[in-house]
Amino acid sequence: MTVSPAALPHQHTGVTFDSVDQLAARLADERYITDRSLATTLFLTLQLRKPLLLEGEAGVGKTEIAKVLADILETPLIRLQCYEGLDANSAIYEWDYPRQMLYLQTIEATGEIGREQARRDLFGEEFLLKRPLLQAIDASHDRSPVLLIDEVDRADQELEAFLLELLSDFQVTVPELGTIRAEHVPIVILTSNRTREIHDALKRRCLYFWIDFPTFEKEFRILTAKVPDAPERMAAQICTFTQGLREVDLFKSPGMAETLDWAHALLALGTKSLNKDAVDDTLGVILKYQEDVDRVRGEVASVLVDRAERAVD
Repeated sequence: MTVSPAALPHQHTGVTFDSVDQLAARLADERYITDRSLATTLFLTLQLRKPLLLEGEAGVGKTEIAKVLADILETPLIRLQCYEGLDANSAIYEWDYPRQMLYLQTIEATGEIGREQARRDLFGEEFLLKRPLLQAIDASHDRSPVLLIDEVDRADQELEAFLLELLSDFQVTVPELGTIRAEHVPIVILTSNRTREIHDALKRRCLYFWIDFPTFEKEFRILTAKVPDAPERMAAQICTFTQGLREVDLFKSPGMAETLDWAHALLALGTKSLNKDAVDDTLGVILKYQEDVDRVRGEVASVLVDRAERAVD
C-alpha cells in the first residue's frame, strides 16, 4: 500500500497505439467490430487519460469494450457492477470484522502483545478488504488497469458524488491508514443504460460516446466474426430480422448480445435457414418480455421472416 506519494500518478500500459487505425485494427483482431468514431474516442481516452462514459441501450456492446481493451492492453480488468443501494464501503473498502474479532480473541488468550500494538494491528492492511475502486488504485499494479464501472446509472447519487472525487484525484482516504493514491492512473470506462440521467458534474470529467444499435452492415460483420460457424445466408437473415424487430414498438428491443445468443441457439437446434417455426420456437432468446413475445409471434414474425428471405434471395 502506498500513501500519498508526492509525484503525480501517471498512466502506463504495456501496449500503446500510434493512431486510431492501429487501435481499430487491434479491436478487430479481438473480434470487436467498431466504427471510426468510437475508435477515435477510445484512442483519445488513452491519449488524454480521461475517463470514458458510454451510454446506449442494453446489449449494444458497452461492457465488452472494457473487456477487449484490457485484453489488447495486456492489463487487468477490475469491474464494479453498480446496483441500487450500493454504498461507498462496498465499492471502496471494508474491514474484515470476523478476522479482526478472531485476532482479538487470540491475543486476549495469549497476552503476547499490548493493547496499543493490538489496536494498530487491527487496522493494518492485513485486515483491509479492497473493493474494486481501491483495487484500481492499488500500488501493486505495474501498469494502469482498466476500471469498468458498469451501469453507473443504477448506483445511488451518494456513490456518484464519491466518483467525482475519485476521477479527479485518483486517491482514497482510509482514516486508519491515510491517503492512498494511484501510482498508475487506471483507464476508466463507465457504462450507463440511461435508466436515469447522470449528473452533469460527472459527465464533465469524462469523454462521452453514445453507442446505438448497429446498422445491418455492422451487425452482419459482428455476427460473422463472433459466430463464424453460422452460414452466411442465415447470418444475413438473422440480421435482417433483428433490424426489423427494432422497428416494432417493443418494451425492449433486442441488442447485439441477443442477436449473437439467437445465432448460437439456432445453430444448437441445427437450423440452417431462418423460418417461421424456428422463430416461434426461439423468440425467448431475443425478446425478454412476454408482452413483446405476444406482439411479435404470429403475423409480425411471419412478415419479418418473409422480409429476411427476400433480402437474401
